[in-house]
Amino acid sequence: MLLRDDQWKRIEKLLPGMTGGGGRAGVVNRLFVEAVLWIARTGSP
Repeated sequence: MLLRDDQWKRIEKLLPGMTGGGGRAGVVNRLFVEAVLWIARTGSP
């Protein structure tokens, strides 16, 4: 993981999440943020 739990706690409420997508919206948001950070760090296209 790229984000520590304390870092995620600070930003998780800023993300709206999916509506009607079930109970895993927070997990999906965290994966999305970590994917964006990974792309930014590696320079992957």
